[in-house]
Amino acid sequence: MFFDRLPAVEAAEVPSDGFLLDVREPEEWAAGHAEQAVHVPMGEVVARIDELPRDRRVHVVCRSGGRSAQVAQYLIAQGYDAVNVDGGMHAWQAANRPMVAADGSPEAFVL
Repeated sequence: MFFDRLPAVEAAEVPSDGFLLDVREPEEWAAGHAEQAVHVPMGEVVARIDELPRDRRVHVVCRSGGRSAQVAQYLIAQGYDAVNVDGGMHAWQAANRPMVAADGSPEAFVL
């Protein structure tokens, strides 16, 4: 299976200045997301691919890692340097990485 060979990083290893692509649905994003993340729901990635940088690594995250693995696989096939964030936002929250809610408040959680 390709996902077994898919490049992945732990949430704690994502650089604070790294490009983080959150592919969750809008209600998941609104509940809590990484402050520096860029939100492009999975279903919009193909149409919005030009918004993603080709000159730096794209760290792809979702709730638990499944959707982001699919998006990372797609981006790699398109020539991007992409990696899956293992464990998704659940792992991000467990690693005590900073999160905010849609209104910018620090009271964020993973849906």
